Amino acid sequence: MRSTAATTMAEDLTIAVLSGKGGTGKTMVSVNLAAVAGSATYIDCDVEEPNGHLFLKPEVLREEIITIGKPEVDNRLCDGCKICSDACAFKALAVVKKKLLIFPEICHSCGLCYTLCPQGALTEVQQSLGVLYTGHHEDLRVLAAEMNIGEPSGVPLIKALMKHIKGGLTIIDGPPGSGCLVHETIARADFCLLVAEPTRFGEQNLALVHQLVTLMGKPAAVLLNKTTGDPNPSEAYAKANGLPIIASLPWDDELARVTSRGALITEESGAYRQYFSTLLATILKEAHRA
Repeated sequence: MRSTAATTMAEDLTIAVLSGKGGTGKTMVSVNLAAVAGSATYIDCDVEEPNGHLFLKPEVLREEIITIGKPEVDNRLCDGCKICSDACAFKALAVVKKKLLIFPEICHSCGLCYTLCPQGALTEVQQSLGVLYTGHHEDLRVLAAEMNIGEPSGVPLIKALMKHIKGGLTIIDGPPGSGCLVHETIARADFCLLVAEPTRFGEQNLALVHQLVTLMGKPAAVLLNKTTGDPNPSEAYAKANGLPIIASLPWDDELARVTSRGALITEESGAYRQYFSTLLATILKEAHRA
């Protein structure tokens, strides 16, 4: 049986589950929250390496190619003036013997080059960036996107995913870290759940993502994952910096085994189904209070 907490309390809320680094258990938390959320939306924004589908195993209903603009040169018009190559912050353009060379692998598609070109020699052409998938797991709507290998930025893919937020409860499985992809993910969030592991490295990366959500004015709380009863640097950071600790999830061999084979612990354990249902209700209360 799935929780009705989301349908009774969520209204229109977007919860972003984040971690300052990979391996904290962010996706495990995200997919199990989504699995008990009732009629809701799960969005996997880890476009470099999405893996929420390994657990939710959605029926894919649609695949959409997402494209991005890249410059293309008409050598009949280009006079090798170097205005575009000098202006490119990413060094994706170079002029050699008055011939313009374009390196699309490092182009960030800002459009500055064909805006500045005095000869009109540069135009924008659309190239594939990745694929956006839409599907369902029971009554849960599931979205994910996967970036093509070698692309410099997945931000346009996250923008495309965000356009599919249609109200109700949305749970976003954010990219790890605290860079541009995370910034884009947080922009639509009403509340951020930060998942942290009990290590010095975990503490340092929790601090980075906490600083980011604070700068963006997003309310947040931390879930301490894999706790053992030993001193926890992430817990110490949260207490020292006024970051609310919303829950703690002790290390459990059974949870690790279930997760390692791509299964949802909430579908195999009544105790964990209750844990994540209670966690979801607590998150929703905190989000409403914020």
